[in-house]
This record gives sequence, structure tokens and C-alpha cells, in this order.
Amino acid sequence: MAILCIVGLMSEHSTQTPRAAHREGAPKSGHASHPVLERHADVAVIGGSAAGLAAALQLSRQRRSVVLVDDGTPRNAPAAHMHGYLGHEGAAPDDLMGIGRAEVRAYGGEVLPGRVLGVRRADDGRFRLDLTGGHTLVARRVLAATGLSDELPAIEGLAEQWGRGVVHCPFCHGFEVRDRRLAQIVSHPLGLHPTPLLRHLTDRLTVVLHDPEGLDEKALETLAASGVTLAHDAARRVLTGPDGEVSGVELADGRVLDADAVVVGPRFRARAESLTGVGLATTPHPTGAGDVLAVDARGETGVPGVYAAGNVTDPSLQVLPSAAQGSQVGAMIAFSLADEDLSAAVRRSGEEGDWDQRYAGAERAWSGNPNGTLVHEVSPLAAGRALDVGTGEGADALWLAERGWQVTATDISGNALARVRGEAARRGLAVELVRGDANDPVPFGAETFDLVSLQYGSFKRTPDQRGLRSLLAAVAPGGTLLVVHHDLTPLQAPVDVAAETRMYDPEAFVGVDEIAAALAADPATWQVETHETRDRPAGAASTHHVRDVVLRATRRTP
Repeated sequence: MAILCIVGLMSEHSTQTPRAAHREGAPKSGHASHPVLERHADVAVIGGSAAGLAAALQLSRQRRSVVLVDDGTPRNAPAAHMHGYLGHEGAAPDDLMGIGRAEVRAYGGEVLPGRVLGVRRADDGRFRLDLTGGHTLVARRVLAATGLSDELPAIEGLAEQWGRGVVHCPFCHGFEVRDRRLAQIVSHPLGLHPTPLLRHLTDRLTVVLHDPEGLDEKALETLAASGVTLAHDAARRVLTGPDGEVSGVELADGRVLDADAVVVGPRFRARAESLTGVGLATTPHPTGAGDVLAVDARGETGVPGVYAAGNVTDPSLQVLPSAAQGSQVGAMIAFSLADEDLSAAVRRSGEEGDWDQRYAGAERAWSGNPNGTLVHEVSPLAAGRALDVGTGEGADALWLAERGWQVTATDISGNALARVRGEAARRGLAVELVRGDANDPVPFGAETFDLVSLQYGSFKRTPDQRGLRSLLAAVAPGGTLLVVHHDLTPLQAPVDVAAETRMYDPEAFVGVDEIAAALAADPATWQVETHETRDRPAGAASTHHVRDVVLRATRRTP
């Protein structure tokens, strides 16, 4: 039920095989020590700004598994504020993206820090995304929301002030520079496009014809006749005052134009290098100022199954229309997947596919030993009915059965349950196996259990907390809930996305603290006996995750 040992973490059950889960919390002293992980999803989204997040939100709400990979280099990174976004006017871009990430994660969508190096189509028609750190993401659909790179004219001091005293968009920054002395540097024919808007915002506008080739002479005459000053010379450098703010523009002939802000229209390049492996190339923009990815009305590129949204398709889109386009393209991808599943007469689960592939190999993924913390906490209890949630290969369930517990073991992966079934038969043990997800309508049946155990497990978030409510409801009056989780403190460290991709997003999953909060909110029902972080029991096989978060609670009897 997307509930085994957490994606990207190794428990004490783990072995050092290439198919073992990636040990995310390890020190980054050498990537060779990090087993390579392959993740599977319905949709891979490349880029975590407005378009990518909006698409991921649409798709997550359609119960599609979505993994978004973001390298943290948005086009508007230099800007302190964004404008024109209804309901978020003047907000910092990072604040809006933080809200967006939280909304995506609330529906189980994962946002991973990392970088996509290349995309290729596999023999089965799915796409394989090569990530930094040697990891792979396999998806049925790909959405590129990678944005553009702005290419500024080679003018001294210009790049240092980009997004501050040097701006490019009258809609993004025009009001903030109204009535001020503006120097607009025109370096290509498209550069004159915003000039009428700038003239309306201030009567102190000077247009610097840095590169007059291809400029519309009639447009220049109209501007001059309207009172706009034209400087027929190249710009040498942008000047700043003692306060570090723009103070003027020095021209090639040595003249200095006093200015409070500089406007420049950069050339642009679509960030589409990672898509060359599927045969995609960029298309020149009609203005001649750069290139973009061409898409149809649904947002699909010339390669079936690969979509694009945001600035990578249209350089004129501000944050609000980028988000709107991403949302629309996300909906089109949802339709595409639903139509494909309808034709195949199946209802596929991306989460199930991700976990099934993890147990598809011939080798055992884990050591077969029960979790030491489980042994420590459960040994004093009298045997009864036990529910092992996210059983994996069943080491804990089998240990409980050997000690007289009547065990029901659940997992989303049929491949994992097949291994439990085989080992139980070999040992002559009876374990009831249930394939399903914690977020299913009735994942554990109508019965309750004396022990409900969730060992290094997790399940996707939903706003209504369906999975969490089902987990708690499975505990019988007088029964014990035991949740053991890795100490995820190491995952708070920043990731060098050029070298590594973090393959697990803990914020997309229900964590032990959220479970503890639900128990604390209902003290009439629950008595919390233990909620602490402690060293793992001696003999644990993990080399990195040496501390556990242990939550044990008893359901009060009526």
C-alpha cells in the first residue's frame, strides 16, 4: 500500500544489492556508496515552478502517481516579488512555490530535488529519465516545464543588476519603476515591443539603440515624434551608485545617461537539452529572439507522450498564465492516461507499479530478519491478532506468526506478497495476505487487531487523511499501535542537484509525527506510551539509519 520500507531508505532488513532502496540519509562523501534506485510513476514532471506544480496538482488529484524533479533554477529566481498573479500580488516567487509544493504533496505528489540529464523511450513505450546520482525515473508520460534561459547582452554590470535594477517586463515590473528615469537598451528587433508601454509608465524614457540592426525605422520615428529620447549608440556598462542601486548607463562614446532603472529585452533559449534523446528539438520563435518547444492545443509535443507547458513553450507567459497552462496540460495528460487505461480495460495504479518493480528481481531485497525495534517492543505482549501494514517480504509478519500471533499482512505489491507466501509455506506458517493500499476505501477489512504494526512504512497523504484514519481504526480497544520510522533529520540537508537526486519526498507521505498528532488530538481514545527518537537495537544491518523514531500507543477500552 505504498507502505513498505520507505522509498529511498534502508531499514535493518536491507541488503546491499543494487535493487535495495536508496539510502537517502547517507553523508554525501562518495556517490559510489549510494545504491542506484529506479522509481516508477504515471507521470514525470521536469521543473517545479508554476507550470510544473500546477500540472502535478491536477494529476495528483486524479489519483495519478506523479514525481516532479526540480533543480531549483527557476527563470524568475533573481526577482524578489512577482506581480499580476490574482490573489498573490506582490508575493515572493519562493513563497508561491512553497504553497504549490505543499498542495501537490497533500495529494501524494512527490517533489524531488535533483536534475534530469536525459529522457529516452524504452522498448515498452514508457520513458526512462536519467537523473543525477545515477538514478532512473520511469514514467508513462513526461511533462517538460523546464522554462527558458535568458541571454543578456554582453554589457558590463547588466547581469549583476538583473531582476533588481535591470528589468525586462512592463507587466512584471512596470508599476514599480513608474515616473522614474528609465533607460531601455534595445539589442534586437523585438526589443521595441514593450516601448509604448514604458512610455505610458514614465515621461522620462530614453531608448538606447544598442544594436539597431533590423529595427523598424518607422517605429523609431514615431517614438521620437512622441517625445521619447533616442540614443544612437551602444551601451558600454550599467552604472551603480554608492548604495548599490542603478544610477545610469554609460554609452560607448563615454556619455552617461542618468537612470533609476534599466529595461532590457533578453534573448531566450528553451531548456530542452534533456529531451534530445527522444528526438525533440526546439523551434525558432517567430520573433527571432530565441527558441521554444512547439506543442499542440493539448500541450503535446511532436513526440507522443511528451508534453510541455510554461515558458518553455511561450516566453511571454507570466507566472499566472504559466500556472494556468500547466493546469490545462495536466488535465490533458490525465485524459490521455484514462483513455489508454479504458482501451486496455484496466485501472492501473502507479504506486502499485512502483513497488512491484522493486520486488520484480530474483534477489531478495531485504535480509529476512525482523526489525529489532519490533522485537523489543512486542516481545512482552501476549499473542493475539496482528496486522502488519506494508509487510514487504514479510520478515516481521513471519516472526509474529512464529510466536503465536494470528497475522494479517498487507502490501500494495503482489510481488512482495508472493515472496511472503513462499517463505510462509517453507516454514509451515499461516499468514493471511491482503493486497491493497492504505488509502483504499476499506484497506484492512472490518475486523480490528490487538497489534497494528507499521515498520518503516509510509503511505501517501490525502487531504481527508483517509489512510491515517483507516490505520487508527484498525486497532482494537485495548490494542497497541506500533509505528517505527527512520529518523529523517538527514533528509533536511540540502542536495547538490548537479551530483545527486533525492529519490524520496517525505512530505508526500504520512509521517510518524502526523500520526502522533492525531493520537494527541484524541486523548479520550488514545494513550501514547512512547514517542521518542532512539538508537536502533544492536545488530541492525543499516549502515546509515542508526536512529529510530518509535511511537507506541494503546487504544483505550470503552
